[in-house]
Amino acid sequence: MEYRSYVAVGDSFTEGVGDETPEGGVRGWADLVALGLALASPEPVTYANLAIRGRLLAPIVGPQLDAGIALKPRLLSLNGGGNDIMRPRVSISAITDQLVDAVDRATSSGCHVLLVSGANPTRHIPLGSFIKARGDEFARGIRSRLPLANTTFVDNWADDELAELRYWSRDKLHLGPLGHERVAGNVLAALGIELPDGWSGGASALQHEQRTSEYWREYVLPWIGRRLTGRSSGDNRAAKIATLQPVEVPPAP
Repeated sequence: MEYRSYVAVGDSFTEGVGDETPEGGVRGWADLVALGLALASPEPVTYANLAIRGRLLAPIVGPQLDAGIALKPRLLSLNGGGNDIMRPRVSISAITDQLVDAVDRATSSGCHVLLVSGANPTRHIPLGSFIKARGDEFARGIRSRLPLANTTFVDNWADDELAELRYWSRDKLHLGPLGHERVAGNVLAALGIELPDGWSGGASALQHEQRTSEYWREYVLPWIGRRLTGRSSGDNRAAKIATLQPVEVPPAP
C-alpha cells in the first residue's frame, strides 16, 4: 500500500529528541520514516509531526490525536505512555485502554495506524528496574490486545539490540541518532518497504564518557526538578511540523 500522507503523534520519542541537527532542531525516526515513504513512492509524500516532548498519554490521545485525524492522513503513527510509566503513580491497565481506544478512533477515521512502542532505556538509567517492570506490564497489555484492525504494531520495546547503550543519547533516556535510525528501519520493515543502502545517512554512536556526578547534575537533577514543580520539557512548545508538508527527497549521488 502507498502512503502519500503521514502524520506522527506522540512525545519526545516521536518528536526526535536525542537526534539533534546542526541547525539546533531534532530529526528522529518519524522524519526518517517520512523520507523512506517518499523514496519508495512514485508520487509526492506529505508529512506532519505533531509530537511534543514531555507529553503524557492523555493529551497525546486527546487534542494531539484530534489534530492529527483532522489532517486526514493515509498513515498515522501513534506512540505514548512512556512518560506516564515514569510518574510516581500510574494505572497500567488505564493507559493500555486509553491507547487501544485511540487506535480504534484513528482507524475509524479511515487511516492506517502505526502503533509504535518506545525503546527500552532501563539498563542505563536510575530506577531502571522499577521502570522496566512497568514498561514490561504495559507492553504485555498492548500485545494481549493484538491484532487490531488496520493497524501495524512495531514492538521496539522487545528489540534487545536497541537497548544497548550505543543507541542512546548522552542523557541515556532518549535515543541517539543511531537509535532513531534503527527504529525507522524497524517501522519501514514492518510496512514492507525496502530502501536503498545508505538512505538514512549512516549515523554513528555517541560517546558516553562522563562522571556519574556530571550525569546527575546535567540530566537527572533537572528532570527531578521538573517533576517536583509540575513542569515539563515540552511546556510552551509547539509541534515542529504542524501541517502536512511535502517531504524533500535529496538528489541521488
